[in-house]
Amino acid sequence: MNASNKRKHAASPARYLIAAAIAAIAGFGTVYLLLAPSDNGSGSVSAPSTADKTGAASGDASPLKGLNTGDMAAFVVRPKPVPLPAFSFDGPGGEGQSAADLKGKVVLLNIWATWCVPCREEMPQLNALQAELGGSDFEVVAINIDKGGAEKARDFLEETGAKDLALYADPSGKLFATLKVVGMPTTLLLNPQGEEMGRLVGPADWASPEAKKLIEAAIAAAEGSS
Repeated sequence: MNASNKRKHAASPARYLIAAAIAAIAGFGTVYLLLAPSDNGSGSVSAPSTADKTGAASGDASPLKGLNTGDMAAFVVRPKPVPLPAFSFDGPGGEGQSAADLKGKVVLLNIWATWCVPCREEMPQLNALQAELGGSDFEVVAINIDKGGAEKARDFLEETGAKDLALYADPSGKLFATLKVVGMPTTLLLNPQGEEMGRLVGPADWASPEAKKLIEAAIAAAEGSS
């Protein structure tokens, strides 16, 4: 083997790695992956496991089991509700709120930013879900994590036609790490006790029949336990 062939042979693994990296980027192009601390203390929520995704864990009593299909195929169902660590954010009027303020109803907690293209694409769908199912039993709580003030986020909601969504914000940026969010957007479904029933990383059609069925099942479970 001459020197030229040796150089080509040695370079081929690098080419494979570059090709794999490009494929990975293409595959996750709709999700903005960000870094978050791997541990937030004993009170932090753990990343969903394989058992959570398949719903195959023993003692699985989740009312959402088997509903993560179609447009909700990426939704990871928790076999049992998981308590979340304490967190705070700003309410629609700029007033300080905490996780405790979300209790009492089923909440679809969406973490978004104005610079997130997939967030812009799914915001109208979140708005449609709130318009149809929102009320005393359910609310879409979309929390913006921009640090430039509320005006930019407010313009974003107006531009996307999200007139039925209240503006919640976390200018501190701490919520991202506290809830172990690893991609944008990320959406958590919480029961009236403020516990996580499941989550979906990346954009989704929240106005789809599958999404509505998922939310309705969570609401029915809450009514059945009250």
